[in-house]
Amino acid sequence: MAAAAAAELQGQNPDAAFVYLGEIDHAGHTSGAASQEYLNAIGRVDALVGKLLTAVQNRPSYAQENWKVLVTTDHGHTDAGGHGGSTIQERGTFVIAKGAGIPAGSVRTGVKLVDVAATALAQVGVGTAGIDGVPLTTPGNDPFDTLRPVLQARVDETGIPAATKGFTHTPPAGWSVDNSKMGTGGVAEWAGWAFATDEFWSQSQRDQWRELNVRSRDVFAVADSDEWDDKTHTGTFDSTLVTPKWTVTGGTTRTLAFQTHYRHEAGQTAQVLVSYNGGAATVVKNYTADAVAKGESIALQVPAGATDVQVRFRYSGSNNWFWTVDDVTLG
Repeated sequence: MAAAAAAELQGQNPDAAFVYLGEIDHAGHTSGAASQEYLNAIGRVDALVGKLLTAVQNRPSYAQENWKVLVTTDHGHTDAGGHGGSTIQERGTFVIAKGAGIPAGSVRTGVKLVDVAATALAQVGVGTAGIDGVPLTTPGNDPFDTLRPVLQARVDETGIPAATKGFTHTPPAGWSVDNSKMGTGGVAEWAGWAFATDEFWSQSQRDQWRELNVRSRDVFAVADSDEWDDKTHTGTFDSTLVTPKWTVTGGTTRTLAFQTHYRHEAGQTAQVLVSYNGGAATVVKNYTADAVAKGESIALQVPAGATDVQVRFRYSGSNNWFWTVDDVTLG
């Protein structure tokens, strides 16, 4: 298969090519990801990828061409072999990329598999508006992602590996968390809105839908009354995430957009509130049912005379479920 693909890449004129090399997956199923057989299969496939790259570079017109190369996988394997479950090992994937606009040697933590399609489409001149993926040449600007250098290891959680650094209560610049109504005690990691990664949060308790938070990228905000309740506390979970004040013009319409993942249960509330010029906050969105991995878009009618707007995400409950928010923008 690699030889046929190399011949096509070097001697023909494709606009794009997809080559599937499946023996690593086969080795994972038959011998497990912790086996020498799995490692050997990776080595063999690495050599085959090298042949494909050589074929591209040997094209007579290569110097005048603009190629992007993406190497990826659709899933991982358990150490014993197999996949399809919710563990980090099975859900773990990667994207290795080379080409114009992708700095050599750089490492990014917010890339998703859907970005492979977006990158390929953009490369051949097809628009990517309306799809989940983002071309790898498009830099992200989510303020939550700036928190990765300050993420901490577990405090009270026991199911998360001790070496995994994946949460903080420190908000990004301009943001704040209001815990004035928050109970005391509880699991330290989730005492009010926190900022966490999938690798950290989803391992706090598996198979309770945390793994379905697939629209969040890298670091996201999470309020989790279910996990907070796992340690003695007083009061209830009641915490509000507050955005910076954004400049607006009175009489216009602005669009508040964000990615969210919300699991509902009676007894909890999740509200989006806005205030203008420091005035009273009013509810613009009230969650009363599950919103699983959803992109939200809320039209804000800016009142006459308003010059700034501030958004609040208030979540309250006690041993209920959770709410995540990511990529909050005012368009």
